[in-house]
Amino acid sequence: MKKILLACSSGMSTSLLVEKMKAHARSIGEEAEIWAVGQEQAKQEMAKADVVLIGPQMSFLKGDLQKEAAKYGISVEVINMVAYGMADGKAAYEQAISLMGGTR
Repeated sequence: MKKILLACSSGMSTSLLVEKMKAHARSIGEEAEIWAVGQEQAKQEMAKADVVLIGPQMSFLKGDLQKEAAKYGISVEVINMVAYGMADGKAAYEQAISLMGGTR
């Protein structure tokens, strides 16, 4: 099962994207645990994740989060701005999968 963590300022703006990503995963027959947290919880939650996607408004924290993620051997990337703005679950899910090396 793929475990994808999304983080944004409060964890609220990514909730719709999480639901659309889950729906896309189901539609292609993949099992995925996808959840969203606020920026203050991101470091603690990443220990449970295979990859971390952060909202564009948090891009300034990417370097700091990458240092923490390195302890777990996972990637941190800013969600594609177009996918984020359009709540494109398919695009965001594919971005997460590509960061995991295709499959995990």
